[in-house]
Amino acid sequence: MSEPIEIRRKRLIHRSLYTGMKETDLLLGGFARAHLPDFDAAMLDHYEALLDTNEDPQIYAWATGREPVPVEFDTPVMQLLKSYTPPR
Repeated sequence: MSEPIEIRRKRLIHRSLYTGMKETDLLLGGFARAHLPDFDAAMLDHYEALLDTNEDPQIYAWATGREPVPVEFDTPVMQLLKSYTPPR
């Protein structure tokens, strides 16, 4: 049985808030709250694949432009994440 999309969104938002690295928690948590409610299943797939890397420092470096994004993660979701500015 497939997970309902609203439950999936809530689960991914929660994962985004507790990644293991405070900087990534702030970046991904804010991003997820702002954008995941509008993501379709395909965009959620891309976002979940990013979280599944379990490479918090890498995700942060990719999102902030400190390191190039690997081809497999250079998706529209990553482009949206790279342009996201957390509220202060």
